Amino acid sequence: MINRVARALAAAGVEAPRAEAEQLAAYVLDVPRGRLALADGFTPAQRDRLDALVGRRVTREPLQHLLGSAGFRHLELAVGPGVFVPRPETELLAGWGIERAREHAAPLVVDLCSGSGAIALAVAQEVPAARVVAVERSPAALAWLRRNAADRAAAGDRPVEVVAADVTGPELLAGLAGRVDVLLCNPPYVPRSVAVPPEVAGHDPDEAVFGGADGLDVIRPVVRRAAELLRPGGAIGIEHDDTHAAAVPALLRGDGRYDRVEEHRDLAGRPRWASASRRADGTHAETARAWQTDSS
Repeated sequence: MINRVARALAAAGVEAPRAEAEQLAAYVLDVPRGRLALADGFTPAQRDRLDALVGRRVTREPLQHLLGSAGFRHLELAVGPGVFVPRPETELLAGWGIERAREHAAPLVVDLCSGSGAIALAVAQEVPAARVVAVERSPAALAWLRRNAADRAAAGDRPVEVVAADVTGPELLAGLAGRVDVLLCNPPYVPRSVAVPPEVAGHDPDEAVFGGADGLDVIRPVVRRAAELLRPGGAIGIEHDDTHAAAVPALLRGDGRYDRVEEHRDLAGRPRWASASRRADGTHAETARAWQTDSS
């Protein structure tokens, strides 16, 4: 059965057909994937259920939608239509943010464009002393975020504060200005002209994928607002498209209020996210104001 499913997935262009065939089989049989060899055979009802799931997957409906969840670091998050499925690459950004948060006794961490809550909930789980604020504007994504936040709180993790807001707003989180220790953001960043896989094009929300003509429509205002939210010495990490290796660090440097700007690569060696620190002194204020004027 697994071989048959793998062949069908491969013919449909799925990148990891054998692995996904095993995941679907384990899901239908309700056993861990590592124990498939010890599982009993499929009942007729289970065979029909597996065939139905494979029929949906060959149309390139995301595997996570079929399973109803997506793994992220040590979490299993509920996902489905209306919310961006978290990707493994983003675990690197989350891990960096977790390490920065651990440098503080009681850190304040903000996750912008939170979606399913993957980054925010990972921080809350792995840094129990942190106060974590997750910001999302999409009503559909907010429903998944609130569900995942409630599930993790019920499991004993530190509750995450969910805020419904547009991260490009000039008064975003006004009450936290100058207080944030770590700000993380996985925004929509794909340039509009870029072709994306069928799973993304047909199922991830458009507003969670594309960031305007050059992919920077959300990143630009986030860079500006983050400088107001971060305390001196606070850290920012922003995921970006692999074509933005120069553009996003340039935005951070050009703002004038950041230092220690660094570019980071994912496990495949592609440029994936940039980090910086809020300047701890009062210099470059004029540069910052001029940059904001030029960029507005």
